[in-house]
Amino acid sequence: MDTTYQWLARFAQSVGLLYFVGIFLAVCVYAFWPANRARFEQAARTPLQDD
Repeated sequence: MDTTYQWLARFAQSVGLLYFVGIFLAVCVYAFWPANRARFEQAARTPLQDD
């Protein structure tokens, strides 16, 4: 029983790590994608604009 639990725990940790690394890479690609540059620059200037 112990070996099954240990195997499942290691498997879940490995899959979770790969999942979160994938999400992190997807967010980085989205943030640095050239087509999104104008949108992010506009959002950065929003607090400085007069209403």
